[in-house]
Parts: sequence; structure tokens; C-alpha cells
Amino acid sequence: MADLFVKQAKKYSEIRPTYPPELYRFITSKCSGHSLAWDVGTGNGQAAIPLAGMFDKVIATDSSETQLSHATPHANVKYHHTNPATFSPSSLFDPHTVDLITIAQAIHWLDMPTFYYQARLLLRPNGIIAAWCYTLPHINPEIDQIVAKIYATSSEYWAPQRRYVDEELRTIEFPFKPVVDGKNGTGPFEFTAEQEMSSEGFLNYLRSWSAYETAKSRGKELLGKEFVTRFEKVWGPDAVKVIKFPVFLRLGKV
Repeated sequence: MADLFVKQAKKYSEIRPTYPPELYRFITSKCSGHSLAWDVGTGNGQAAIPLAGMFDKVIATDSSETQLSHATPHANVKYHHTNPATFSPSSLFDPHTVDLITIAQAIHWLDMPTFYYQARLLLRPNGIIAAWCYTLPHINPEIDQIVAKIYATSSEYWAPQRRYVDEELRTIEFPFKPVVDGKNGTGPFEFTAEQEMSSEGFLNYLRSWSAYETAKSRGKELLGKEFVTRFEKVWGPDAVKVIKFPVFLRLGKV
């Protein structure tokens, strides 16, 4: 699976949605300290850079060197390439020193029991762990219907873990204490990410799906000429549209 993200690294850096400021404000408002954050599966640093303005230091890790090659530099962010088979967080962190651990659009790829053990070891008392994902975007009913259809067509090419995203992280194991009162104390809390895209930009977003790359490697073109022609016709003459991505956040503490 890592090979897919290597092939897609440039597309990810160019067209994946940025997360809304209110998401970061909500997460960091629950943190008792703002010295050190660990961004897991950072990719191109999409979450690490906003966190860098809120924490003294951010350690951002990813298993893809190619993804990291597209990461945005920042004085408060240190990027590290990690091998999932051999990586030990103790090589980067002392126990119980991390204020916040974030995992954006990546928790479903992790060995969760191992990762959760590491999180408990590294987080300070009452330290926060935040995992979020975004689901299919919304533009307008006609385009949304086309996107839903191509997503259904691509179902056999998604990894099984993708179901956690489809289920808005509601069914994923998340054994942490609630951060807010009530039975929904770990979420999911809902936000919206907005991104302006042209029709070509949105098609490139679809091409950045791991399912698209998997299908292509098996000789199947999900976005054939007929689909693209129909899509551009439905998109209409507007050069740029606002794309809304629903974001779902799970938040807990140790």
C-alpha cells in the first residue's frame, strides 16, 4: 500500500483538501500543554504546518520518503522518515512528554493495538490523541451523484480498512477517555473543509484515490474518456467551484 502513496505523492500535495482552522482550535483547546506534538502519517505536512503555529515543536513522521519530499518546511517542524516494521517512537520521544498526537486521514492504515500502546507511553497525563478523516465531498446534487457512482464502481479496489472512513470513524477502536461530557465524549465531532477546485483539479483529486491507482495497476481505467466528458458537461461553465469535504474527528485523552 505504501507504494501507492509514493506514486500519488505529488497529486496529494497539490489537490488534497486543507483542514479548517476551527478543527485545530477545537483540538488544541483540549490540550493542557502546547510544547510538543507528534503528527503521525504526516504525508506532505498538511496537518503539521498548522500545528507548528500552536506548539513549540512538532515531530512529523511518515513511512513514505516521497511524500515527505513534498512536505512544507517550517522552523518548528522536524520531519522523519519511518519504517513501519522497525520504527520505535522512543527513538524520537521520551516517555510522557507529548502533549498531542494527531493522525489525519491515516489511522485506518495503522496497526492500532501497537499504535495505541505507543500513544499511552508517550502522551503526558491528560495528553490528547486526535484522529480524523474526511469522506466524499459535496458540490451539488448532480455532481455528487456522479461521484457516488464512481466511488461505488471503485469499491473492489479500496483496501478493506477504507470502511472505517466510510463509517466516519464511528466503528474504529478508540479506547481513550472522553474529552467532553456526555456519551459522545470522544466524537466523532463534525467539521467541514472547503477547497476551491476547477473541473480538472477535481478530476485529479479523484485520480489521487488509492483505489484509482490500484485499478490502474490492474488495467482498469476508472475515469475513462466517456466519464470525463460527461463529468465536464455536468460541471458546467463555472471555472471554479467550492468543494465541501465532511470531516469527522475522534478525540480522546489518557
